[in-house]
Amino acid sequence: MSIRLRLTLWYSGLLTVTLMLLGGAIYFITYVNSYGEVKNRLQDGAKQLIAESRGAWDGRIYLNELTNTSIQSELYVQVVNKTGGYIFDKTSNMTARQLSFPMPDKTAEKELVYRTVKVKGYPFMLCELSLLDSNNNVWVVQIGAFTGSQADYLYDLRTILIIASLAAVLIAFTTGLFFARQALRPIENVIRASRKIETGSDLSYRIPRETPNDEIGRLTDTLNGMLERLQTAYNELDDAYNSQRRFVSDASHELRTPLTTIRGNIELLEKMWRPMVDGDNLSPALSEVEAAREEMSREAMRDISEEAIRMSRLVNDLLSLARADAGFVMEKSNQDLLPIVEDVCRRAQHLPRNAEWIINGFSALEGVQVYGSADYLRQLLFIFIENAFKYTPSGTVEISAVSREDRAGIIIRDTGIGMNREEVPKIFERFYRADVSRGKTAGTGLGLSIAKWIIDEHNGFVEVKTREGEGTTFTVWLPVAFSRHADSVIMEGMDRRPN
Repeated sequence: MSIRLRLTLWYSGLLTVTLMLLGGAIYFITYVNSYGEVKNRLQDGAKQLIAESRGAWDGRIYLNELTNTSIQSELYVQVVNKTGGYIFDKTSNMTARQLSFPMPDKTAEKELVYRTVKVKGYPFMLCELSLLDSNNNVWVVQIGAFTGSQADYLYDLRTILIIASLAAVLIAFTTGLFFARQALRPIENVIRASRKIETGSDLSYRIPRETPNDEIGRLTDTLNGMLERLQTAYNELDDAYNSQRRFVSDASHELRTPLTTIRGNIELLEKMWRPMVDGDNLSPALSEVEAAREEMSREAMRDISEEAIRMSRLVNDLLSLARADAGFVMEKSNQDLLPIVEDVCRRAQHLPRNAEWIINGFSALEGVQVYGSADYLRQLLFIFIENAFKYTPSGTVEISAVSREDRAGIIIRDTGIGMNREEVPKIFERFYRADVSRGKTAGTGLGLSIAKWIIDEHNGFVEVKTREGEGTTFTVWLPVAFSRHADSVIMEGMDRRPN
């Protein structure tokens, strides 16, 4: 619920309560005044009866004397013998209209009791007075006044108050909603600016200043100042990030050349020394000291070669990540997936490993094409296979393939050390290495980050299933651009259509 609607509901509710209290007060005062006048008339009539009774009471004589008084035309009088429980006499206006008041409930001698009754559907207010004659008979004089005009007036007043209150609340709600919208319009500008900042589309946007120097105006100034500082900080960070990215890219390029030279020279030296120290064909002219020196030189060259290879791999990984950060766009085309996977499996047999390499059938990939880069797809699979070999000191590493609807999946399953489930979301972060393997296996923690970038560039995703001490399964899902299996199913369905 918006603030505008909440504010409108709050003051509409307050207005409703105020109108209810005001209307109730008006109705109560009118009710008291209207029926108070009737009660005064009844009280005057009762006083007159008490004055004329003179301490003795004869109902029939009294009603005859009452015929010519002013009470006869305004009020309705009925005399009831409470002792005998019957109506003794009525005034002529009651007899003509065939009216009878109900028997009294509670009465006290020479005390007035008021109550409202309905006789034949007509409202009356009764004033009842108890008198005692010389024979100790209780006589109840019931003096009534017709209150139909008062009831109609109060009904009309109640209807007018209800309708007027409802109309006032509705008008107040509508106009209040409009004015609240106008008053809170600057908040909409703040929301739009915040959304632009959230999406990162335009940090130079500033909130228009449309209000005077009130709370919203001061809030607008504060937010504009904050936006300006955010833009400055963001630009500084962006410049620093661009500089760092250029440095990594340039350094990677610069390091590749000397590393290539080092590796080439090392390989040349190894080829030169190999005939002299290989197997049992050592030259008899070499002394034992020279043979030891040659062996040490060979080990040094081997160490230098391995470190050069490792540095070359690190430089290539950094260069790939630098390209990813720079928004590098791969050159893509429709590629047959089966030859790529088979080529990777053939080359993977020569990778250093201790686990058994198992290749299952790839019939699910026959005729399947993906839109992507063949070189990067090979790199992607090599990363997962090398990762499986690295963390499987014994056991098996298995590769297989599946196909589901519009996606093809390549499964690399190992029986290695596995991972903790809590570490799975972090394994694709740069330089992250699981605690289980840290220090036990060599690596930089960049391979899976590059793999994740390649998968994202191909609009795919990866599933990870792992259990600590039992192994890990990676399933790389790639969208299918063309599938001969799908086309054959469609054609088969078309052939089966009824003619």
